[in-house]
Amino acid sequence: MDHREFIAALPRDKLAGLAEAENAPGLFRLALHFGLIVLFGVWIGLGGPLWWALLIPQGIAICFLFTLEHEATHKTPFRTLWLNEWVGRVCGLLIVQPFEWFRYFHLAHHRHTNIPGKDPELLAGAKPESWRAYVWHVTGLPFWWAMIGQTLRNSVGGDPGDYVPERARPRVLKEARVMLTIYALAFSSLPVTPVLFWAWIFPALLGQPFLRLYLLAEHGRCAFVADMFRNTRTTYTNRLVRFLAWNMPYHTEHHALPQVPFHRLPELHGMMQGHHGVTSEGYAAFNRDYTSGFRKS
Repeated sequence: MDHREFIAALPRDKLAGLAEAENAPGLFRLALHFGLIVLFGVWIGLGGPLWWALLIPQGIAICFLFTLEHEATHKTPFRTLWLNEWVGRVCGLLIVQPFEWFRYFHLAHHRHTNIPGKDPELLAGAKPESWRAYVWHVTGLPFWWAMIGQTLRNSVGGDPGDYVPERARPRVLKEARVMLTIYALAFSSLPVTPVLFWAWIFPALLGQPFLRLYLLAEHGRCAFVADMFRNTRTTYTNRLVRFLAWNMPYHTEHHALPQVPFHRLPELHGMMQGHHGVTSEGYAAFNRDYTSGFRKS
């Protein structure tokens, strides 16, 4: 049974119930996630005891806003549409990933998941196949370089990608210019106070490798086929990771039914037992397996 057959076998009322969006679960999770970032940021900014020990946790919390921005492209974290839009934009601003542009990039990824020549995630850069490429990928530097370049291109009306329709390009242009203006203002504050550097910029650099390790598991070493049970991996992990990643470790579930909000994915996971084609027992185990056959150069 492939994912289409699985979906076809679900009762229509059950499918409709799974896809029903709500505000309360998303707002509660949002308050916790942003609350953590604010708490860590204030402690770092005030130079509280052991403030330096919070730099990596702060960076992880900031970088994993990617998963919330990702969810907002599907308009599923919140029932209220404008909440999805503005939360997505704020997340994109904090991690230098333009939301309007990423919406179309990501939806194209869903249409062509893991299909070479079509999936923009594969076109943007193949998964690393050597230790040198793996380490370079995990540093996060290729991501920052790509997103800064994309934002700059968008801001001057450059080609944002074939997946961005003409009607959306003025919004992509405007968004990039607004983002660059905000970044300019933020950087102009650094000679006066370094608080943004220590509470946001430097932690984000430290946190990005953890996100890269997490994201590799979503489709790395999966089949180049159209079946979501075979081209996407669900990773079994702990509650903290599921919290930070907005339940996206249930990634097969998300790709099979992307209209299902994050808080219903555990339920869908239970219904999907016996159908998963690719799973992993944690991110350490996945990365061990992923790198086990690497050549040394």
